[in-house]
Amino acid sequence: MIIGILICAIGLLPLFLALSIGKVYNETKLSTGMIIYMILITIWQLDIGVLYFKDVLSEDTILFLFKLFRAGPTFGLPIVLYVAYRIIKDQPSMVKKANWLTNVSYALFTKKALIGFTIWSAIVYVINWTDLGIEGLTVTQERYTDVYYFPDYGPLFWVYFIHMAIVVFFLIVMPVLSMRIRNSHFKSFLMGFSFNALLLVIPGILNFFPLTGVLTSSIGVILFSVANMHIFVKLNVELKVHSHALMEKQKKLDYTGHLTGSLIHEVRNTNSIIKGFSSMMDKNGSLDDGDKRKLKMIGDASDHLEQLTDNYRAYMKSSALLYKTDDLAKIIQESIEFTVGMLQENKVELEFTNIYSPLNVYLNRTNLKQVFINLIKNSVEAIPDNRTEKKITISTEINDRNIIIHFIDTGIGIRPEDWLSVFDPFISLGEKERGMGLGLAFVKKTMIEHLGDINIVDSSPNGTHFKLEIPQEGMLNGGNYSKSIQ
Repeated sequence: MIIGILICAIGLLPLFLALSIGKVYNETKLSTGMIIYMILITIWQLDIGVLYFKDVLSEDTILFLFKLFRAGPTFGLPIVLYVAYRIIKDQPSMVKKANWLTNVSYALFTKKALIGFTIWSAIVYVINWTDLGIEGLTVTQERYTDVYYFPDYGPLFWVYFIHMAIVVFFLIVMPVLSMRIRNSHFKSFLMGFSFNALLLVIPGILNFFPLTGVLTSSIGVILFSVANMHIFVKLNVELKVHSHALMEKQKKLDYTGHLTGSLIHEVRNTNSIIKGFSSMMDKNGSLDDGDKRKLKMIGDASDHLEQLTDNYRAYMKSSALLYKTDDLAKIIQESIEFTVGMLQENKVELEFTNIYSPLNVYLNRTNLKQVFINLIKNSVEAIPDNRTEKKITISTEINDRNIIIHFIDTGIGIRPEDWLSVFDPFISLGEKERGMGLGLAFVKKTMIEHLGDINIVDSSPNGTHFKLEIPQEGMLNGGNYSKSIQ
């Protein structure tokens, strides 16, 4: 009985850690999976502990509790999958090119697989309630422990053993899968979680054999609880520190003085698009299929204008825009389609290269689309008519923390002394005569609102290289990203 109390006490350790995680990190979806997994570990230890209560509880009661608490180790499989799935789903990008092993591993950690293995776990749990899974209990005494009950497994015992073997398989596959993750914080966490879970599960499998007793899993629980709490807290602290640093940069901008001017500028930009397409229509009023497509683009531009003004109205009221997960690559492509008339009219070639799929970011779709419309428009206006190569190149890159967009044109360039001031409002450089000098100011403001930034990497009379950065962190905000910019 003393051994049973000790095992149950050890089992409470992950429960206390789960409560701590829930209190401190309750805003993350990842923490939900971690909390549930910790609770299941506690139930697992209670499942083992009741086997030592022979002198306190009847055999039937112990058998009932043993089958009931079997839910702990049984449903650990879908929760392990959920933790990995949560990390993968919230990653902003995965490299398209990968070896076959990585692709197979990635296919196993999907929503359909998660649902499938949850159903499988339920079936295994139901089998354990029948004589096919567990027939009864046998009194056993191990050399170093008290007398305890050991389960008599039924003819379908092998089903549960395979179930646990699948858990081990997934924990081994997870480090392979983590190689596709670009964010070093989440890559390190996923590898650490899989290793720590192996320290828990492998000793637990020894519980199937009477000669090893049923104490081995308690050793794994201690190792897992301490190590996993460490990597989880480390992940959250690193992300919080990084997000705080980005938000500090955001505070340096004073938006209120430029709201009205920015709004006027964006209305002018959108109207220039409408006028550009309108001028290409047949003046006689007859519309062929091509004209109808152009008319549709005019309608799209009008819709965008409406969304933009709505955003400014919401911004002036609460300073909180709507942010949600979206594919940045698609937004860039839509911006290119928006400006195709301008590009064709000025005979400027635009090349967009992206090797990541998806390229998900927590963003405000309308404003970020306008960022690339502004950049394209500015670059087109900066490229001289007599330039031999009239080209804009957009490409994507990902480092440990940020999604990076390289925007390069073959325009007249910006003088080094103007690299910073060009982002200030009402500063119009170069040969533009009618500009209000708000295009790049809006771009800078929007990027900082996304906790990112834009800077000039290089500029000469042969062209300019802009670098835009947006942080990968999104999971930490639990999908409610707008809280971080209020």
